[in-house]
Amino acid sequence: MIRIRPMHPLMLVAVAVATVFTIYNETFWGLWSDVFDGNFPSGVKFATAFFLLCCALLGALAFRAVLRPLIAGFFLVSAVTSYYMDELGVVIDREMIQNVVSTTLTEGKHLITAPFVFWVIIAGIVPALVVLKVPLSRRMLRQTIWQNGLFSMLCLIGFAGLLLSDMKNYASILRSRGDLKASFQPLARLVESVRFVAMLSRSKTLPFIAIGLDAVLKRSGNVADLPKVTVVVVGETARAQNFSLGGYERETNPLLAQEDILYFENVSSCGTSTAVSLPCMFSRYGRVDYSHELGVSHENVLDVIQRSGMRVEWIENNTGDKGLTARIGYRQVTYADDPEFCGEGECTDGILVKEVAQLLPEIDQDTVLVLHQIGSHGPSYYLRYPEAFEKFKPACRTANLSACTSEEVINAYDNTILYTDKVLQDLIALLSAQDHLASAVLYISDHGESLGENGLYLHGAPYFMAPDEQTKVPMLFWQSQTFAKSVGVDDGCLRAKASAAYSHDHLFHSLLGLTGVETAERVPELDIFADCGRN
Repeated sequence: MIRIRPMHPLMLVAVAVATVFTIYNETFWGLWSDVFDGNFPSGVKFATAFFLLCCALLGALAFRAVLRPLIAGFFLVSAVTSYYMDELGVVIDREMIQNVVSTTLTEGKHLITAPFVFWVIIAGIVPALVVLKVPLSRRMLRQTIWQNGLFSMLCLIGFAGLLLSDMKNYASILRSRGDLKASFQPLARLVESVRFVAMLSRSKTLPFIAIGLDAVLKRSGNVADLPKVTVVVVGETARAQNFSLGGYERETNPLLAQEDILYFENVSSCGTSTAVSLPCMFSRYGRVDYSHELGVSHENVLDVIQRSGMRVEWIENNTGDKGLTARIGYRQVTYADDPEFCGEGECTDGILVKEVAQLLPEIDQDTVLVLHQIGSHGPSYYLRYPEAFEKFKPACRTANLSACTSEEVINAYDNTILYTDKVLQDLIALLSAQDHLASAVLYISDHGESLGENGLYLHGAPYFMAPDEQTKVPMLFWQSQTFAKSVGVDDGCLRAKASAAYSHDHLFHSLLGLTGVETAERVPELDIFADCGRN
């Protein structure tokens, strides 16, 4: 029987960090080669410095009882995160961690593909099992402490010395190349995880603040007998670049093009993921000022509208409202038992129109309905539309986007936009037929989507480096004639403003203006409907 000589724990630290650098950092090395192109010695010193930093941090924890499970865990986590970073261009930062934590099983299962499982087994589970079997030499506690301390101190000295040797250049790189920092395994993941936990900890201690306590509903005298219904449709993962209403060469909005709608062609999102954009867009805080802490500790615009006396209800066909509906009506239809619209554990967005149709007869007061779509959520785009809407072929019919061509991925995505076109047109037709209501529809997506441009897929990139495909979103507005007369919104006035630059920052104030809620919280300069003929 072969007896394996025990390894010194600090030697295992160096081997483990070297393994992480080699196996799990493809994205980092790609960016590193770009940043240090033409200056290889400087790049080597930079990489060596961060190798020593990782050794220092892990070396401080090199106690025999915890080291092997800790390294095994690093391998497993790094295998998971490296797959999405290297294959899809996803950056695992604090916001992405927040998005993952809020993801449902139904949504998350589409990200578990055969190549992902294979990679996690080969690059995660196998190395983890090997590490757990490695025999470690025994040390006295005192010896362990001083050896670990000396090792970490020497590594930190080396780290600092290498950076200081060219500090001006390295400082510039660290400031300007956030993508390089964000791609570094495993240190970036650890830092972002700590930031996420700290964010949650801070959020739990904050007092809750009510806003818009002065909110009152302005009554119109033009069509006083008709209740007003404002339907806010929150699109999911729809990017402006693929809306033919905005100039896309493919006809993805043939039905809406026949309606008397207003399309806003230059709208930016608050974030690049639902977990950030959704609460931010209904918050009184704009993108620059918004934080998770402010979002969870303050009421949102729906609370203010409800306080004015209007009925407010949220109908959910996605992965949740992210805390927005704690104080308003809420209906979940994602898992409805409806053979017409539902299958494979989730429903297409046609069920939202059906739900609205069932609600309309009982509405006898001014009402706001929020419909949260599943929309174009990837990577399983082919599940977001009925087979009859597969107009653009061949379409990618798997969650493993790497198994499809670029054309197939775009075709599948465009089919989701085509189906959203149908859903919105059906909603408009339904509301148009309601003689007892004055109605309007405001549609806006939460964020966009990358479809392979520059090697990026899906969404969730840090905003500072996110491409326009993830931050430019479609927005459109439709109103019935009775709504226009009642509220006094002039189409011509709005049309003249449609090409201006807007963002999610405008939604809070524009909803207050559109619904006629008067409050000091509303900033007229951020209300798209201001100065357009309101009575």
